[in-house]
Formats: sequence, structure tokens, C-alpha cells
Amino acid sequence: MEKRDFNENWTCRCLTREEPEKKVTLPHDAMRSELRSEESHGEGNIGWYIGGDYEYTKNFFVPAEDVDKKAVLEFEGVYHNAEIYINEKKAAFRPYGYTDFYVELNEFLQYGAENTIRVIARNADQPNSRWYSGTGIYRPVNLYLGEKEHIPVNGIRIQTVSLEPAQIQVEVKTSIPGTVKVQILDGEQIVVSGEKTSEKRISSKSNIQEQKAVFLLGIPDAKLWSPDSPHLYILNATFENDQVTEHFGVRTLHWNEQEGMTINGKREILRGACVHHDNGLLGACAFPEAEERKVRILKQNGYNAIRSSHYPCSKALLDACDRQGMLMMDEYVDVWYIHKTKYDYATDLKDWWKQDLKDMVEKDFNHPSVIMYSTGNEVAETAQKKGIVFTRCMTEYLHRLDGTRPVTCGINIFFNFLSSIGLGVYSDDKAEKTAENAVKEASKKKKPVGSEFYNTLACLAGDYFMKIGATLPPCDWKTKDAYAAMDIAGYNYGIFRYKHDLKKYSKRLILGSETFCKDAYDFWEIAKNNNRIIGDFVWAGWDYIGETGDGAAEYRDYKGVEPYTRMTGNNGRIDLLGKPRAGAAYTRVAFEQAKGPFIAVKPVYQKEKLQLTGWALTKAVESWSWRGCDGENTEAEVFARAAEVEIRINGKTAGRKKVKKCRTKFNVTYHDGEITAISYGEDGHELGRQTLKTAENDTILSIRPETKTAKPGELVFIPLQYTDSQGNWKPMEKHEIKISVENGILEGLGSACAYVEGNYAQDTTKTYYGEAMAVIRVGKNGNTMLRVEDEKNTYSYSVPIQK
Repeated sequence: MEKRDFNENWTCRCLTREEPEKKVTLPHDAMRSELRSEESHGEGNIGWYIGGDYEYTKNFFVPAEDVDKKAVLEFEGVYHNAEIYINEKKAAFRPYGYTDFYVELNEFLQYGAENTIRVIARNADQPNSRWYSGTGIYRPVNLYLGEKEHIPVNGIRIQTVSLEPAQIQVEVKTSIPGTVKVQILDGEQIVVSGEKTSEKRISSKSNIQEQKAVFLLGIPDAKLWSPDSPHLYILNATFENDQVTEHFGVRTLHWNEQEGMTINGKREILRGACVHHDNGLLGACAFPEAEERKVRILKQNGYNAIRSSHYPCSKALLDACDRQGMLMMDEYVDVWYIHKTKYDYATDLKDWWKQDLKDMVEKDFNHPSVIMYSTGNEVAETAQKKGIVFTRCMTEYLHRLDGTRPVTCGINIFFNFLSSIGLGVYSDDKAEKTAENAVKEASKKKKPVGSEFYNTLACLAGDYFMKIGATLPPCDWKTKDAYAAMDIAGYNYGIFRYKHDLKKYSKRLILGSETFCKDAYDFWEIAKNNNRIIGDFVWAGWDYIGETGDGAAEYRDYKGVEPYTRMTGNNGRIDLLGKPRAGAAYTRVAFEQAKGPFIAVKPVYQKEKLQLTGWALTKAVESWSWRGCDGENTEAEVFARAAEVEIRINGKTAGRKKVKKCRTKFNVTYHDGEITAISYGEDGHELGRQTLKTAENDTILSIRPETKTAKPGELVFIPLQYTDSQGNWKPMEKHEIKISVENGILEGLGSACAYVEGNYAQDTTKTYYGEAMAVIRVGKNGNTMLRVEDEKNTYSYSVPIQK
């Protein structure tokens, strides 16, 4: 079927408040521009946004000659409880906010006339999420049109059968029986082609009669797809006048207790990052440039896998993973039948889970990057007989839909034990209590419940308490049956169990489905010597909006006066703007993706002692520019794969220590100039060094777009950093800046600070350690001009348009 962009010329209006109607282009996140206040019933979970119901409308003309064409509309994601009306007739309803779904239009359309589509997205039912969800049609919408003879949407499946020789199986469904032609291309070169007649068959998966042609094609001198070499082929399938193009990779995937997980016969240890769906300053909008950038930055920092926490990811993210060689564990949901928040998906899952999983698999099947499915996250149901049965049901159903990938589920081992003795972190009663708390006066002290309870406990007791709790024998009793009902056992914060369980369960494959950053070294050393340790997914790989109780310890000078100014969890290895934190450097070293040394320094002028949770490794930053702090004490950290590391300040040794687990701390005295870390091998020879220099006295705002030119209408990410004239960062600079754009649109503006006054849709922001970022959409004609004003100066930058 022909795919057409259906994202232009929409209007959006709020149904729960009197606000002006807006013209919008999809993807669009209505929540991003909302008021944030203490009146938010979703509170810190959603970044203190109010929430609301929104209506999207679009008028479109349908030619009379299209009357015999099949018309299908695809929504890649609408949050949530989406209602679709065509010419005022209800055409569809989909409660889950993260799956793509399809609406068949023919019976609702008026041909040779103007038509109206109306989409209602409801998000006033707060609380309904444990993180920032966004509101509205936040992923693209596509219109598919097909003649009587067509290949239906998701009608092509491509699977690698073998590598020696390289063979793929291609299934092409058709609307009626007929001749199907396929071509495999490598770039513009035709590699192989074939022709077959589609025949009526009974689907083994759905028991429904359908027409399809099945090809077994050899690919000579095949270039394999892998994380290190993500080569993609193109498949063109033709049926009558219909042509469909798919990209795919030639790769095999196996998992067993002898070899662990292998890709193309080679063991692959997952160095993973848990990532939420939002794109920071852009809210929930799934723009291709933002998804591409996310994968690129994670890849540069040593990660080879993403966990889509905790819902199916966007198509744009999968495309980016395919192109860049990033592995994907696509996750279904955060709740099953026990509520975590009062109005979450637990109400509807029982009626929709099969359709949801089917749509997720159809989205994922042809993507070589997808190597695993996860059925859920920290679902205490897995400690109950009913939940264990449901675990197996979902695993077996996914096997029927797709037998080429393993199934897991992220279980918090300690949670399951607490749940079994009546101290469950999540329950319907606690979800109800959270909702009741949300409507009380802000001045009244509320008891933390749900995930807030767990995050508070982690702050007080530390990550060690959480991990040691998981080693209790009842924790094993309350997880073993659920683990037996999946292919790979997902351990959330269970690293202290790894060695014990490897011995006790000789066939169990273990995945660190959610882990603390500081455990990266221990995980890697265990995994290298135990094939049944599949991988590790750190929480969190990238900072995100909402869930503000899991690590946002902050110094007073950046801390908001009111609690509702707290926007993020502030715990990602990559910050909200896409800048790697010190924790990312540590992880690269721990995973042997870099030797180091890397230096990070606690901001010298900050004298508070912060109580960080296990999710936030350190507040140190990569800078030695702290003018005015001469003679003051601070702490420097060095990350290195080495026997010893030495710190020198202005050429003089300030300390030398043996390295333990890639991380070494030094108490040092700050002096303007430079700090150098040197790493040494066992024999004392130098392995490497890094130097940080103090910036000079002059100060400018450096505007450093990540791309020097842009295509018309493309997004450009523009970091803004106060430096000296040589480009040395000055983190003590604090400014309020205002942005204006000519021949373009300011799509987002903000900093990485966990506390925000207002939102990211404004044209002003305060810097955080001398930094901020603007995201602009360049115009369609001529260069786009960005202007930045602070208290004293105006700076400008022109983004050239690619010819």
C-alpha cells in the first residue's frame, strides 16, 4: 500500500480548560506547554504538569476516484484512551498510549468531498503514569492507500534462515492471489530477485485464511548485520501496481545456556541503557532527528543496547537502531492487573494485551536491532499464582507471534518478597492512596507510597540495602516460578544473586534488566566469565522528565524554592540535553570501551554534602575552572582501567593510589591552572593521561550546533555554553538567556537542571553550570538565524541550509 504523510494541517484544542485553539504539525505533545504547579494530581511522577484532555481535528479531501481503494490510517502513538471519529462517526478506540494502531477508513469516508477526522486524547485522568507521558498525538500518523490488488500494511516478513550459505525467508501477503516479485538490493545494486504466486494459506498464528507468497532467497557474499557493522539491505516487493520497500539485516540470533546470547554465532554481552520515550526539551514528540541523536550519543558512550522503558518504542527509534547498530529490548508495559497509579493501564490490559503484543511484534519483526521482548517491569503479580500463569501466557503468545526472539520480564526481586508479606510497593490500595494524597493541600505532609516509597527508602538506606535484600531466600522463592515461565530471567537490582543463582539454576539465563551505575564493573567482570549472564541495563541511561524522586539531589543554588519546580529525576548517565555525565565515563571504562583516565571534579564552591541515591553516581563534573576558589578543598575522581592513577596539579603530585574497580577518589586542593590524571600499568609504565585547564578571565557564550548545516524543516540541536575565548568551559557562570529565531521555529529550550520554572516551550531559560540548549527547526528557504540575549550581550548564529 502507498504510504502518505498525514501530519500536516491539524488543529489542537484543550477540552478541559479555556485555551486558544492552535494549528499544529504532528508529532505534537500538548502537555509540554502546560502549566506546572502544586495542583498537579500526577505530581512529581509527571513533572508536576496539570494534564488535560485534547481534541485534534483535520479536514482532508478524498477524490471520487479513490472509492475502490483500501484506506487505512496508522497512529504510531496517542496518549491515551484515544477516540477516533471520522465525519462524526466513531471509528476506533485504543486505550494504551504507547502502541501503534490502525483504523480502516472506507466505511466512514465521503468520496469526492471534504472529510473531517477528530481525535480525542484524554490525560486529565490523573494520576495515570509514574513518569512524564506527554499528551496527544505525539508520534506520526500515516495514511495507507491500496488498489484492490495490494500488499497490506505489515504484509512483509523477513527472516534470516542461515548464514552459511546466507539465506533469508521472505513472506509477502497479498489482498488476493496473484504474482509477487521481489528484489534484494545492496544500495542500488540488485543482489537477487524472485517471482512467485501468492496462494491461500491458513495462518498458523491466527488460524485465519490469507494469501501470501513465500520465498527462500540466497544472498551471495552476504554482508552481515551486527552492532559493529550494521549493514542493511533493501527489499522491494511488487504486486500488480503496488510496491512496498523494507530495510532488513542478515543476522541470526540464538540463546542457550552454553553460549549465552549470540549474534551471527558470536557472543554479545549487552551493555545496555534503560531509556524513557521522552526527548527532553521536546517532550514526548518522537522526531526522527531526536531519536537518531539519542542512539548516536549512547553508542558513542559505549552502549550497545537499549531497553525501551517501559513501553514499546517508536518506529523512528528502531530505524535509528538498525542504521547505527544499537540492539533493542522492546518492552510492553509497566503494569499488569495491579495498579501502580489509580488510572493507569491496569484497568484495560486484560482486554487488550493480545492486540497490544501483536501490534508490537508487527512493528518490530523486520528490524535486526530488536533482539528481545520484555512483557513488563517490576510487576509484583509475578509473586502470585495468577501472575505466574499470566507470565507464561504472554511468553507463549509472543513465541507464537515471533519464534525468533527470546522473552523476558524485569522483576524487582526484593519487591516480590515485600509483596508476598503484605509490604508490596505497589497495590490497588496504594494507588488509590496516592490519588487521595494528590488532592490534599500541598502544605500537608504526605506519606510516600508506591515507587515514591521505594525511592525514599533507597535514599535513606542506599543501594546496598536494596541489593542485599534481594539475596534473602524468600526472594528466590517468590521469583523462581515466574523466571521459569520466560526465556531469560530479568533481574532488577539483583546483582548480588548472580553467582549464587548461576550455580543453583544450571539452565537459567540472567539479564540485569535494571541496575545501578556503580555496579557496572562488577557486572562486566562476572559476565566475561559466565555466558549465562546476558547483559546489563543501567537505570537510567538518559535523563528524562518526571519520576522526580529517584535521585535528584541538588545543591541549593540550583534547587527550586517550590517542590513543583522539580522536573526530572536527574539520574541519567547522559543528561537531559544529551551531554555525558561523569557516570558515562565510568561506565565506558568499566565495560572496557575506553581505558581512561577520565577526570571529574566536585564543584569546588559547593560545600553541601548531598545524599545521593544508588541511581546517581556522582555530582562531579569534567572541569577545573573554579576561579575565586583558590586554596579550597574538593574531591577529584578518576576513572581508569589501570593498576594505579596519579593526580598532578600544576605539575606537582597531589596523590597516587591503586585503582579499585576503575574508580579512584582523591582529596585535593584547588589552584587555578591545570589538573592532570595519569594512569599506570602493573609494571609502572604510563598508560594514558588527561588534563583539565582553568578557563581564562574573558567570558563569551559559545554557540555550538551539533550539525553545521541542515535540510529545510530539519531539527538542529544547539548547545549553548559559557567559555573563555579558547572554548574552555566556565561552569560557575550563571545567566538567564532569551532566544529568538528568524526563518525557523524554536522547538525547545532549557538546561539539564532538575528544577525548572515554567516549561521547555518558553523562550527564556536559566543556565545550569554555564550551559543550556536550544532546539530549532530550520526554515524552508534561506539560512535560519538564532539570537541569544543574556544580561549584557547578544550573540547570534546562522544555520546554513543544505542546497
